[in-house]
Amino acid sequence: MSQISLSPARKAIVAGGTLLVLATWLYLVLLRPTNWESVAGSTEALITLVGYLSGAALLLAGTVPALPARTIALIPVALVLNIVVGEIIGSIGIPLYLDSVGTVLVAALAGPIAGLATGTLSSVVWGLINPAALPFAAVSAATGFLAGWAINRGAFTAWWKVVLSGAILGLISGMLAAPVAAFVYGGTAGLGTGALVSFFREAGHSLIASVTLQSFASDPLDKAIVFLIVWAAIKALPQRTLASLRPQSLPLAR
Repeated sequence: MSQISLSPARKAIVAGGTLLVLATWLYLVLLRPTNWESVAGSTEALITLVGYLSGAALLLAGTVPALPARTIALIPVALVLNIVVGEIIGSIGIPLYLDSVGTVLVAALAGPIAGLATGTLSSVVWGLINPAALPFAAVSAATGFLAGWAINRGAFTAWWKVVLSGAILGLISGMLAAPVAAFVYGGTAGLGTGALVSFFREAGHSLIASVTLQSFASDPLDKAIVFLIVWAAIKALPQRTLASLRPQSLPLAR
């Protein structure tokens, strides 16, 4: 998959947005703020919102002008898809998320930087509805970027590569999410995942160990399923439609 062509100025904007997202994640991990009930409920929550929102705005400013109009139109759809599916899965008690289907779809069509921007913005918008989603914006950003990077290198050229790439991405996103879930929410974010954390806690593991074990149990399967869903959706698209959605041709199995 060819990279989106960005001018030096736009590359600087994207770099600034990426640094803001990383800095906000580091702020959460180091400060370890207590749980908040609303985005406006604490100074820490407001700082997190501003950091992630500013990062997402910079990423979009650097990325969107290089995308086809039809791909840009997919970003709001991706946000809604992430939020709706994430809320449904989070409420039925299974230890999965499936809240990155839209992000991975954009990453597959438009590349890693567009995926990074979509992932960040998705968690920010979702955080205004459900504050529990906001601290995980950096994880969503990493998911979008790494998904695009993997697809660039042929992750969607065979079904086994789809599964393997999704599982590896799940391990990485799990490592990023574990300290946030442990320090901000005490490992209780999510009905099914919180139950799994409680199981590991009762087995004698520490909080951070329990959350990490839960992430390693849930995230690889979750991302493998997400990758399979997006791969199947892209394979179902007519070649002409697919070409109109992407800036340049991608190495996807047809």
